[in-house]
Amino acid sequence: MDYQQTLDYLYTQLPMFQRIGAAAYKNNLDNTIAICKLLDNPENKFKSIHVAGTNGKGSTSHLLASILQSAGYKVGLYTSPHLKDFRERIKVNGEMIPQQDVVDFVETYKTDFEKIQPSFFEMTVGLAFDYFVSQQIDIAIIEVGLGGRLDSTNVIHPEVSMITNISFDHTALLGNTLEKIAAEKAGIIKPKIPVIIGETQVEIKNVFIEKAKQNNASLFFADEIYKAVNVQHITKGRLLLSMDIEKQSDAPTFSEKENGETVYLNLETELLGLYQQKNIPTVLCAIEVINKRGFDISITAIRDGIKNVTQQTGLLGRWQILSQQPLVIADTGHNEAGIKEVLSQIDKTPHDQLHFVLGMVNDKDISTILSLLPKNAKYYFCQANIPRALEVNDLAKQAKMAGLNGEICGSVSNALFFAKKNAQIADLVFVGGSTFTVAEVV
Repeated sequence: MDYQQTLDYLYTQLPMFQRIGAAAYKNNLDNTIAICKLLDNPENKFKSIHVAGTNGKGSTSHLLASILQSAGYKVGLYTSPHLKDFRERIKVNGEMIPQQDVVDFVETYKTDFEKIQPSFFEMTVGLAFDYFVSQQIDIAIIEVGLGGRLDSTNVIHPEVSMITNISFDHTALLGNTLEKIAAEKAGIIKPKIPVIIGETQVEIKNVFIEKAKQNNASLFFADEIYKAVNVQHITKGRLLLSMDIEKQSDAPTFSEKENGETVYLNLETELLGLYQQKNIPTVLCAIEVINKRGFDISITAIRDGIKNVTQQTGLLGRWQILSQQPLVIADTGHNEAGIKEVLSQIDKTPHDQLHFVLGMVNDKDISTILSLLPKNAKYYFCQANIPRALEVNDLAKQAKMAGLNGEICGSVSNALFFAKKNAQIADLVFVGGSTFTVAEVV
C-alpha cells in the first residue's frame, strides 16, 4: 500500500471518533494494552508529560513541546484530532512522522490489528509510542484524546500529570455533571506522580484533592501559583500576545528577581487567543515540576519556547488570523466554555459587523451553544465534510429557533466565500463551531 491507500484503510476499517463519534469510543484499555504488548511495551521506554482537560490541552501540549525543544531536548508530541494532515498527531521536534513510517507500521501490524480490532485512536496511540521509541526522544508530550481514566493514552507513567480545566463536553460518555467529568479526567492521576490543575474550580476542587491523596501525589493548582497580569496585544512585525506573569504564592520557583515575588515579565507568544493567559501559567508550573525531576530548562528556553510555539510545533486553529481587510479569524473552541472564551475575544476585537461562519457536529446538545451566540451577527451555516457533521438545514433550523439568522451555504468553503464577499473592510469574519469546520479553512 502507498500512503493514501494506508490512510484509506485506516479511515474505513477502524472505528474513528473524529468521523463517527461515540460508536468509536472504547470504554476500557484492553485493546491499547494488547497493542502495547505487541509493540514490546513502548510506553515504558520514554519519559512523558500527560495532558488532560476539557479546553486548552492542545495549546498547553504545544507550548510544553516548544519550550522543551528550545531547551535542547528531542521532544515527541502526540495530539488529536488533526486538522489538515493525519501526521499532525505525531511529531518529533515539530516535524510530522514521515508518510513511509505510517505505511510500514500498518503493513507490519495489519494482520495483528485485525485480531485485536482496535479503534482508529487506539491504533494511532500505538503508532505514536512506537515511533517515539524509534526516534530515541528525550520526552514526549501526550495529550489525552477523550476523558482520561479510560483514554488509550492512560497507559503511560509520566513525569507529571496535568489537567487544564473541566467543562461540559462529551457528556454522554463522561457524565452530565462537572463532578463526574472531573472524576474521569482525574483518572490520569497516578501514584506519587505530581499533578497540576490549571484552573481552580471551587465546585470540583475536592475531586482532585481526594484523588491526589489516594495516590500520594503532590498537587498544584497553577492559578494559585502564577497569574497573568497586564495581558495585551502588541505589534512587532506581527501580532503578539504579551503578558506579565506574577507569582501568587510561596510555592518555590525560579525567578528573575532576587525576592522571587514577580517572575516572567513580558512573556511574548505568537498565540493570539486571550485564553492563553490561563494555559501559560499551567505550563510554567509544569516546567517548574519537571526541572525538579532532573530536567534543565532555563528562563531563556521558556521565553523562546512560548514566543515561537507555532513556528516550532505547527499548532493551528487557535485564534488564527487567516487574512486581513476584512479580518478573518478561525478558532476551534466548540464547547460551552470554549465558545464563551471565543465570544469574549470577539467582543474585544474592533469591528463593525460580525460575519459568523458556523458548522457543528451532530452528537452534541447544541442548544446551549446557540443560545450564547450573538443575535446581531450575520450567519453562514455550513456542514463540514465528515459523517459527524450536523446537517446544514437542521443547523439553520435550530439556529433560527435560537434567534440567529443567516443563509445556508452548504460547504465550509462556500460559507467562507460568501462571508468574505459580504463583509466590508472594517468587518470581522469568524469561522468556528467545531474543530472540523476550522480544519477546512486553516
